[in-house]
Amino acid sequence: MARVFLDTNYFIDSIHRKPERRIVTSLENHIVYISPLSLHIYCYIYKLKIPDRRVSAQRDTFQIVELSEDIVDKSLIGPTPDFEDNVQLHSAASAECDFFLTEDKQLLKLTFFGKVQLVNNLIRD
Repeated sequence: MARVFLDTNYFIDSIHRKPERRIVTSLENHIVYISPLSLHIYCYIYKLKIPDRRVSAQRDTFQIVELSEDIVDKSLIGPTPDFEDNVQLHSAASAECDFFLTEDKQLLKLTFFGKVQLVNNLIRD
């Protein structure tokens, strides 16, 4: 069982855009984390009104990493020029995740952020 962090794009894909068996199956038996920013972005993009049962269900499904002052401070420094990406990366590191799932090609170029491996899937060929 691994500790897996979902970047916002992966989180939204897994619950809304394409709830494919591949994504859902790859997350079974893992502890899955998200940033509170991911819930915010999801609600904003789809203009969800709160309370919303779908959002509540996601809250109960995923572990949410606390958005702390430390994460914000580190994110203002880097490692990328994109604050939101930095928050996601530092959140994964804070939760001591093994994997960071993303479709972001720029982030995937990092391969690792500290001990967190950046990958676009958990399925090994």
